Amino acid sequence: MLKATVAVRHLKRADPVLGRAIEKVGPLRLPRIPDRFGALVRAILHQQLALKAAQSITRRFCQLYAPGDGRIPRPEELLRTPRRRLRSAGVSPQKMRYLRDLAAHAANGRLPLNRLGRMSDDQVIEVLTEVKGIGRWTAEMFLIFSLNRPDVWAVDDLGLQLAVKNLYGLRRHPSEAKMRALAEPWRPWRTAAAWYLWQWRRRMIGAGPI
Repeated sequence: MLKATVAVRHLKRADPVLGRAIEKVGPLRLPRIPDRFGALVRAILHQQLALKAAQSITRRFCQLYAPGDGRIPRPEELLRTPRRRLRSAGVSPQKMRYLRDLAAHAANGRLPLNRLGRMSDDQVIEVLTEVKGIGRWTAEMFLIFSLNRPDVWAVDDLGLQLAVKNLYGLRRHPSEAKMRALAEPWRPWRTAAAWYLWQWRRRMIGAGPI
C-alpha cells in the first residue's frame, strides 16, 4: 500500500533534488482507477494516439453501450459487439483484436481481475502481458493507477525519462541503466517518485495535472 506521508518523507531525505520538485508540486494525490477491466480497455484504446484523439475514440466507444454515462462494457458485452460497430466508433482493426483478446481472457478466467490485488508486481505483469496488446509499460501503469502499488518504476516511460533529464540537468537522454541507478535510493516508494516527476514535468510544460 502506498503511504503518502511516509513516502514523501523518505524521498526528500534520500534525494534533495527530487525533494525540491516535491516541494513545488505539493501533496501526493495519486488517483486510483477501481474498474480494472475498464482501465485496461482504456489503456488499449489510448495506445499510440494523441490525448484528444484517444479521448474522442474512447467516448464514442462508450456511447455504443451506454450513451451519456461513459461506461465501459463488460467483457461479455464486448465479445458480442459486431466488428462494424466497433469500427464505427473509430477503433482500428488491430485494437479490435486486442480488445477482444482482453475480453476473452477476462471472461474465461485466464485474466483473474478479482485476484490481481493479491498477486506480486511481477505476477501481475506476467498475467497482463499474456493479453495481446498489453506490454510491460501498460502493465506497470495498471500497477500504479489501478492497484496503487508503492514501488513501481517504469523505466521505459518517455515522460519520466524527460523529467529525469530536465530535473537532473543531464546532457543526454538517460539510459535504462541510468534510470534504474538514479531511482535505487527511492525504494520502496518509487511510485511516489514517478508521480512527482510526472507532475513536475507537466508544470514545466504548462500541462494540467494527471
